[in-house]
Amino acid sequence: MTSLSNRPNTALLVIDMQRGVVGNAYDIDRVVANINRLVDKARSENVPVIWVQHSDDEMPSGTEAWEYIPALQRADSEPVVHKSYGDSFEETDLESLLCEGHIGRLVVTGAQTEACIRSTLHGALVRGYDATLVEDAHTTEDMREWGAPLAPEQAIAHTNMYWSWSNAPGRKGGIVPTADVDFTPA
Repeated sequence: MTSLSNRPNTALLVIDMQRGVVGNAYDIDRVVANINRLVDKARSENVPVIWVQHSDDEMPSGTEAWEYIPALQRADSEPVVHKSYGDSFEETDLESLLCEGHIGRLVVTGAQTEACIRSTLHGALVRGYDATLVEDAHTTEDMREWGAPLAPEQAIAHTNMYWSWSNAPGRKGGIVPTADVDFTPA
């Protein structure tokens, strides 16, 4: 239902599953297992898997903290989008990759729920994409020390609740559990 013309395809985004991002993340083993299931499914169905990798002053490119966690393995043929802002579209080549692949729908996984996941979901929707959040394949650490009002499991539940109702003219958000993800083109 994307508002972008000639974009019937779907891609899986794996956002910021890096050592310095998920080292203290909530329910990380289950989230990683779910992301691995989705990556395997996407690969078996020839659906693009796009890896997003964040860097900033606290997590410089090339450092151990910047590396993807070993439990998730990118195939050499799968692109990496390098970003320095929360929204995976800002000053990256994500839009051009999606355009080349005729992709109008994104299935979103990764970290951190209340930061880069939310920013990317909103960025996708305002740019004309359908954006589905996999409700059991995103995580965050406890951000209350820095002023967040919710414990990690509550931040995840809150994001799942409000994203389930997100939409805009000609495009939609939504949530789905790992077991029900469908990569079929629109």
